[in-house]
Amino acid sequence: MSCRLLEGKTAVVTGAAQGLGEALARRLYKEGCSVVIADINYEKAAEVADSMPGCIPYKVDVTNEEQVEALFDKTVKTYGTVDILVSNAAILIAKPVIDYPLDEWKRMMDVNITGYFLCARAAARIMAKNRSGVIIQINSKSGKKGSYKNSAYAASKFAGIGFTQSLALEMAEYGVRVNAICPGNLLDSPLWVNSLFKQYAKNQGLTEEQVRQKYLDQVPLKRGCTYDDVANVMVFLASDQSSYMTGQAINVTGGQEMR
Repeated sequence: MSCRLLEGKTAVVTGAAQGLGEALARRLYKEGCSVVIADINYEKAAEVADSMPGCIPYKVDVTNEEQVEALFDKTVKTYGTVDILVSNAAILIAKPVIDYPLDEWKRMMDVNITGYFLCARAAARIMAKNRSGVIIQINSKSGKKGSYKNSAYAASKFAGIGFTQSLALEMAEYGVRVNAICPGNLLDSPLWVNSLFKQYAKNQGLTEEQVRQKYLDQVPLKRGCTYDDVANVMVFLASDQSSYMTGQAINVTGGQEMR
């Protein structure tokens, strides 16, 4: 019988209705967690939660302070506490700087860093009282190095690592650990297939297949990142196996990024 590393824990995952967030929520459930499927798309969140007995959906815009506070209040009322936050909700709009509209820049920052701050602050308040907990941000390799014609996303992700490290320093005295995961390119994910290949092909004057090959060629292990690659590290960081790790931004990039 396999050992479930997170038996009896309660987790909140933002952006969990589809894609990577859904995969991470399902993995936490498999490892023994009760999971709150938090997403702005309530219908899809409800579908995911319905397939995971004991889990609940919650509609939230992570940029809305009141909605985020209500999300964590609901979690505590339902499950008694919050043990794990996986801050995954994010957006990506890739354009050259000279063509980047201010409103889109602000929207990227609002979702990707302010949303992370609001969720982490709410979770940290609960975890500090418990003197226990884990906060994990899903970051990106773009949080470690600049991203071509993708400056707003990279800026928001660099900010995320700075916030992760700073929050880790603050929360250490409460026994709360804060880390980030920096995945490489999830080339087979809906985000890439339905959106990013098209955005990058347009930005870079390439075909979608040339874009795919370009990014594969940058990876020493010669494959894209998968949901399981990210989920494996998430479970490790959420469990006591990583009890001496905080303030880290872990690369899951096949060697594409090594800093």
